[in-house]
Amino acid sequence: MLINSEFEVAESPERVWEFFNDIPAVASCLPGADISAKVDDDTYTGTVVVALGPMKLSFAGEAHIRERDAGTRRLIVDASGLDVKGRGEAELVMEASVIAHGSGSKVDINQDLHLSGAAAQYGRGMVQDITSILLDEFVSNMSAKLHALATGVEHTPGSASSASGFAIGLRALRLALARVARRFFLPYPSTD
Repeated sequence: MLINSEFEVAESPERVWEFFNDIPAVASCLPGADISAKVDDDTYTGTVVVALGPMKLSFAGEAHIRERDAGTRRLIVDASGLDVKGRGEAELVMEASVIAHGSGSKVDINQDLHLSGAAAQYGRGMVQDITSILLDEFVSNMSAKLHALATGVEHTPGSASSASGFAIGLRALRLALARVARRFFLPYPSTD
């Protein structure tokens, strides 16, 4: 499943690129992610925990930076993990590019996500909604962390320690209802 996103940050492309090269810092801003070990300069092991209502998936795996191009500020990461209870598997190829935009930066993220097992039962729409929610929280945490670094203030992300099942479930439900409402209320082309 291909998921494309973009967001803007009020920091320079150089500062945002530097941040994306610090994988533990990036992981600290992603709700539910935790780096447990650095294997080498481009490979890390860790976990990602996502709870949606009563369902909680905990993936343990590895992330490897396949490509890092400072000239174009482009990063490609391969990640894969198995649910610790054996209920599924996730594989992700993520490409992130940082470009100048106004007085700050724009980050384009393209993800190719493959899920199997329990995680795959939610379907494309729900997975995209959850991804969007997690990305919003990541951007908020990242912006706060970059601002803290620029001002010399210590920053501890508030919501990055876990991806709350109840909060994500409510937000995902709201997005799903909005998607259904748009389909229902969009005018159909006239057949006259």
